[in-house]
Amino acid sequence: MRLDDYIEGFERDEAAEKRRLAEEKSYAITDHLEDVERQLEETLQGDALFGSTAPEIFVGRSGYPNVSSGVLSPVADEQDPTDFATSGQWYANGLGIEDVLQRRTGLLNSQRSAKVDVNDVWDGFVGTQREVAIADRPVDVEIGLDGTPDFDLTTDDISTPTGPRARATEATLAENPHVPRPVEKTLEDDDWRAEGAMTYLYRKGFDVYDVNTILSAGALGQGRNRRLVPTRWSITAVDDTVGQYLHGGIRNANTIDETQVWYNEYMGNRYWIILTPGDWEFELVEMKAPESVWNPLGETHYLASAHEGYGGRSSYVEETAGAYYASRLGVLEHLVDIDRQAKCLVLREVTDDYWAPVGVWQVREGVRNAFEDPEGLPDTLSGRYGEAGSFRDAVTSVTEQLPVSLTALRRKSEMVAGLQATLSDF
Repeated sequence: MRLDDYIEGFERDEAAEKRRLAEEKSYAITDHLEDVERQLEETLQGDALFGSTAPEIFVGRSGYPNVSSGVLSPVADEQDPTDFATSGQWYANGLGIEDVLQRRTGLLNSQRSAKVDVNDVWDGFVGTQREVAIADRPVDVEIGLDGTPDFDLTTDDISTPTGPRARATEATLAENPHVPRPVEKTLEDDDWRAEGAMTYLYRKGFDVYDVNTILSAGALGQGRNRRLVPTRWSITAVDDTVGQYLHGGIRNANTIDETQVWYNEYMGNRYWIILTPGDWEFELVEMKAPESVWNPLGETHYLASAHEGYGGRSSYVEETAGAYYASRLGVLEHLVDIDRQAKCLVLREVTDDYWAPVGVWQVREGVRNAFEDPEGLPDTLSGRYGEAGSFRDAVTSVTEQLPVSLTALRRKSEMVAGLQATLSDF
């Protein structure tokens, strides 16, 4: 499909979209927290909480190497714990920002301080937490609590939000967890480096969400080096490691033979993905709306970017942080699927409709699904791309849909900066 036809196909009714967003954006989280508090009072048995945990844990980073380590349990015991765990299924189910916040505030984070060195720790609170993390289904756990839970909502641009927190005195398994054989294999091999174990699990069909939880629990890596990994760090580590593995699989592949433009939007984020022939190169450019939670004092869009060439990166991305590795993963998974390599520019417009951070998972799923069946696009465009005559043609056409000029984009983007300017750009 020609690029101009592709772009014309999803031009939106801005007025209708604003009305729809106004109806959806109720900000009723405060009321929901009150409901959670009431449900917790009804569920507590004295100073203990009994029920199934979500197959997910949380490890903080403050005070490292002594961190806050927690088990996540649904407050309402009649609900399916797996519905609360971060996964790509949230995108498939069409969850919005408020849906995610409500699910996460429905999880009690029963936590206590722990040392990160956990090589042989499989008893006590931390041992129970690790058993929960390596299981492939929810586990019944009894948790002793000390004091009144704190019902503040904690949000993060990388980690999924967490809800009420309470200090745990102990945690005891009420059943034996079921641990998949590939996970047992990684635990049994004390000489297996964490990077190799991560890619092994991914090859065995574990999504990055599962691998992240297992890594965070200190269940991967050489025995003497196994440590709890703060959730924020483990998310990026898995995206980066799996991304490097996928890149290795296409290093010698043929390149695509045309310039393609893919599009998706999710939770107030708009993604333009330009693939063009050539050896692997990747860049993410983010444009954050003024007077939004991401750019509250700005009068113009705030631009951030990060880039890598064929050889990859040798340093951590600062400006775009976890979004870089998450979006790169989504692109690489697509290229591996078609057994091709390409130069890739991802343009992420963060509008003020993205009114609360829900974690970097939504970036990963937004990019992943641009190549599948994006929500909100006409059926004639789903799973399709626009074909441009060249990388320059693609950038020029897409820029007309962006809130920044081609000149501003050229100043920030290494890939766009390489295009020769013409008078029409100014």
